Amino acid sequence: MEHVSIDLWAANLEPAVPDLNTWLNQLEARVAQTAARGASMLVLPEFACAQWLSFAPADLPKDNILGWLFECGQLALDAVAAMSARYGVSILPGTIPFAAAPIDGVPVYLNRAWLLTPDGRRHCQDKLSLTPLEAQGAGGTAVHGDTISVIEWNGLRIAMIICLDSEFTALWSRLGKLDLDLIIIPAKTDMITGYNRVFSCARARAIELQTAVCVLGAVGVPFGQPLTDTGVGGASVFLPCDTGVALDGIHASLAPQTAAMMTDHVLIAADIPVGACRRLRNGHAEAEVCPALWDADHLIIDDPAAA
Repeated sequence: MEHVSIDLWAANLEPAVPDLNTWLNQLEARVAQTAARGASMLVLPEFACAQWLSFAPADLPKDNILGWLFECGQLALDAVAAMSARYGVSILPGTIPFAAAPIDGVPVYLNRAWLLTPDGRRHCQDKLSLTPLEAQGAGGTAVHGDTISVIEWNGLRIAMIICLDSEFTALWSRLGKLDLDLIIIPAKTDMITGYNRVFSCARARAIELQTAVCVLGAVGVPFGQPLTDTGVGGASVFLPCDTGVALDGIHASLAPQTAAMMTDHVLIAADIPVGACRRLRNGHAEAEVCPALWDADHLIIDDPAAA
């Protein structure tokens, strides 16, 4: 495959929805638009499912929020899988809590991204690192994943990396050896600083790995106050900075969206040049530099403080 077209929905989480069917109907309307444009995939941000909390039971215990979202997610995923088959579009509906094996009898949950494809397959990737809020047990006990999943999709090798995981160079040094054609980063950042960290790292990774990196984040939070909320969303597709691909490394971009803007935009990323990136990465086209092929294991650290 030479090019791939993907829609990135920087979903606004602030508007309330009365029930899961309404949310699914809204998603289906977006999927239909993606199919009409001839795109292959629709992607939602990390914890897009948090909007479901607007119809959660009034007496839902705070320490069972992740459990309740997991139960809703099992219903939602079946419906999303049917949508994918019906429209011929792969759907990444953000991340949804997923029940892992209990620890000392206590329910625990992974922050899991799903990619559902028209052929009925369900690929998943767990978040590999926890934010301080997740580690503190907000909504229930969260645990991190321990596996990197490489997905074969439409002739491409892709991976899903979730929000905070984009910031760790040790992870990306492993990813750089996997010859990935496309990396998708669903994110949810509560401040402009978090947005800048995740999106800046995503841009650097596209250069480092010589591949296409799609990143998107949600706007606002459930039950939010748009004028005071600090949650920032947006979407971008980054490429290697090379004359054979892109001069600035930006294929498509949606500027940061604050909650006060009340936006709910889809970034239409048409014809992402995955083939050109692959040729650069594999030495089949002239590249200015090949950063992903450089290994630092041979270096000696000369540090007086360590003597």
